[in-house]
Amino acid sequence: MDPDLRIGILSNCIGVALLFGVASAMHLTLLAAVALAINWVVFVVHAMPQNSEKFFDATGSITYLCLVGFALASSHTHGVRQIVDALLVTMWCMRLGSFLLARILRDGKDSRFDELKKTNVRFLGIWTIQSVWCSFVASPALVVITSSVGATALAPLDFVGWGMWLMGFVFEVVADKQKEWFRDDPGNKGRFITSGLWAYSRHPNYFGEITMWVGVCISSSGCFHGFEWLAWLSPLTTWVLLLKVSGVPALEAKGQQTWGEDPAYNWYLEHTPCIIPATKRPPAFQATDYVAIVA
Repeated sequence: MDPDLRIGILSNCIGVALLFGVASAMHLTLLAAVALAINWVVFVVHAMPQNSEKFFDATGSITYLCLVGFALASSHTHGVRQIVDALLVTMWCMRLGSFLLARILRDGKDSRFDELKKTNVRFLGIWTIQSVWCSFVASPALVVITSSVGATALAPLDFVGWGMWLMGFVFEVVADKQKEWFRDDPGNKGRFITSGLWAYSRHPNYFGEITMWVGVCISSSGCFHGFEWLAWLSPLTTWVLLLKVSGVPALEAKGQQTWGEDPAYNWYLEHTPCIIPATKRPPAFQATDYVAIVA
């Protein structure tokens, strides 16, 4: 069997099994079906015939919005906690979705998908995995929105979690903006960013992303019962995807290809934390110090 076909079959089967297995345990089966349907429809209507990933990220945002909308529509209660959690997910996905859509419209394509589009079955697997990602990441908010417990009185955990979400949101927005401004400066062409938040972390936007979902889980934890604690898969899924799958590995591999021979870049890698920001700015690059280290 062709390796790409085998990978495609496995990714789809494992993805569907994970999606409905976890969703069923948390009583979110219908919402899981919605997530899968949206991604498969976009794949069949546009992605497969055009062999294009152009609307992949936008579809992810639409999936989040639909999940929240369906959850609110199916809920018999609409307490403060439920509304706030719905708003947090909506704000996050609209900001990130518009940012990613603008990026691909500007760049024309996403090179990460080149290898994944060799067969339709393997390409479909990415859309299946996206439905799993959306369902897992949104699950703490979905559990709260669809449960009557979600409408109970607010507790200290709610404010702690919402405060953490706000910190993560601001961190991600600022980091993305700083990188955008850096790239828009013609004088920075061919250079890598080490200013602003990027001086303290190599991926400060990812730190913000993970922090937001930890915050949502903390605010939702008072409503979890039994297998609903699986909602903590939300920040774990985000961490795995960003650090092990599509985020850090791809970006740092590209960085090595571009600046791997640059001592300043290697110094930056050695002295700057990957995700969790340093409490103080790491030392600036000094050529003499670097030579002493590698000597």
